[in-house]
Amino acid sequence: MLFNSLTFIVFFAIVVALHHAPLPWRAKKFNLLIASYIFYGAWSPPFVLLLLISTAVDWKAAQWIHAAKSEGARRGFLMLSLVANLGILGYFKYGEFLLQNFTALMKALGVDYAAPEWNIVLPVGISFYTFQTMAYSLDVFLRRSAPAKSLLDFSLFVTFFPQLVAGPIVRPSQLVPQFAEPKQASRRQFYWGVALIIIGLFEKVVLADSFLAPAADGAFGHKGALAPLDAWTGVLAFSGQIFFDFSGYSTTAVGASLCLGFKLPNNFNFPYAAIGFSDFWRRWHISLSTWLRDYLYIPLGGNQKGRIRTYVNLMITMLLGGLWHGASWTFVVWGGLHGLYLAVERFLRETVPSQEWFKSLWFRIAMALVTYFLVNITWVFFRAQGFKEASLFLASMFALAPQPTKVLYLNEIVPAAIVIAGMVFTHWRMRATTMEAVVAKTPAVVIGAVLTFMLFMLVITQGSDSAFIYFQF
Repeated sequence: MLFNSLTFIVFFAIVVALHHAPLPWRAKKFNLLIASYIFYGAWSPPFVLLLLISTAVDWKAAQWIHAAKSEGARRGFLMLSLVANLGILGYFKYGEFLLQNFTALMKALGVDYAAPEWNIVLPVGISFYTFQTMAYSLDVFLRRSAPAKSLLDFSLFVTFFPQLVAGPIVRPSQLVPQFAEPKQASRRQFYWGVALIIIGLFEKVVLADSFLAPAADGAFGHKGALAPLDAWTGVLAFSGQIFFDFSGYSTTAVGASLCLGFKLPNNFNFPYAAIGFSDFWRRWHISLSTWLRDYLYIPLGGNQKGRIRTYVNLMITMLLGGLWHGASWTFVVWGGLHGLYLAVERFLRETVPSQEWFKSLWFRIAMALVTYFLVNITWVFFRAQGFKEASLFLASMFALAPQPTKVLYLNEIVPAAIVIAGMVFTHWRMRATTMEAVVAKTPAVVIGAVLTFMLFMLVITQGSDSAFIYFQF
C-alpha cells in the first residue's frame, strides 16, 4: 500500500477514526496491529509470515538473553536472533547476488557450473524491519534496555505501519514505551501531522516524480554517451529525486504517526547543506547512520584504536552500509566512496592546522559545494545499472565520452534546474534551524497558503502512484 494512493487515504482515515473512537487502549493497539498487517500484506500477504517470524524470534531471544545466568548463554541467544534475522535477510535479498558471484567464480576457475534460476521475490522493506528487530535484541544484550513487558507492544514496535517499510529505523526505547499508555493526538499534534503528510506527499508526488524523475530517468535510461549538460542534469536531478522521494516518505510517516499521537524521530536534516561528509551522514538517513555507528562502527573499535584502525572501521562500516542498500557491487562502491571520503576528511582534520578563515562564510559555502559535488559522484554508482553504465555516465559528465548524444529537452532540464537550485538554497538557509522553528515564527495565514498550494499541486498532478525508491531496500 503506497502513501501516495487513494487506497492509503481511505485506509488511514479508517485507522484514525478507530483510534479516536471510545475504545479501551488495548483494543486500539490491536486495531493498530491488525492495520499494520493489512498495510504490509497489501503487497504480498504471505510475507506477513516474515513479520511474525521476526517478532516471535526476537521476543523470545530477548527474554532468554535477559534471564540467562552466564555470558555464554547470553551470547548464544543473541546469535539465535542474529542468525535468524540475517539469515532471512540474506536469503531473500542477497541469495541471487551470492549465486551470481559464485557462478562467476566457478567460471573464472574453469568450472562449467550452471546456476539454478532464482525466482525469489524481495519482500518490501525487509532491510528496515530486520535492522529494527535486531536493534531490540542487541539493546537487551548490551543492557541498554530491558525486554518489553507486553508481546502486543513489541509486535506493534516491529510492525507499526507508518514506518514499517522505509523507516525511520526506530530504536526500542523510542517507540515501545509509547505503547504503554493511551496515546491520542491533541488538536495541535493532529493539525501538524496532517501538514507533514501534505508536505511529504508534495515532496514525493510533485517534486520527485513530476519535476525531477523525467530528467533523471531520461539521462540514466540512455544506453550510450551523453552530452555533459544532460549528464549533469541527470545526476543532479537524481540527487533531488532520491532526497525528495525518501524525505517525502519519512515526513509522511512522521506526520501519520503524529495524527495517532505517536512521535517518530526525524530522518533528514537538510543534508545538501552539509559541510563535509561527517556532517552529511549526521543529516542524511539519520536513523540508518546512527544504527551503523552504534551497532557496527563503535563495536569495531570506532576511533579508539589508533588512526589506521579508525580508517579501516570507517571503510568497513560504509561498505556494509552500501551493501545494505542493495545486492550489487555498485552499491558497495557507493558505500566505499563514502568511506573513503570520511577517512580523508578525518585525516585532513587531524593533520591540517585549523585556520581562522576556515570559519568564514565563503569557505563554508565552498566546502558545502565541494561536499555536494562529491556526493553527486557517488550517486552515479547508486543509480546506474552496472559499472559499464556508471563509467560511461561519469565520462559523459566530464566530456570524456565519445560520440555524446543529446537526450534531454528544455521541458525536462528547466524544471529540474529550478527545483535543484531551490533545494540547495533552502537546505543552506535551513541548515541551522528546523521546520518546526520556522513554522512557529511564520504567520498562520502564510502557512495555510503554502499548504493550500501544495495540496492544490497534489490534486492537479497526474501522478503514476509510483513506489518509493527505498522500498526496494
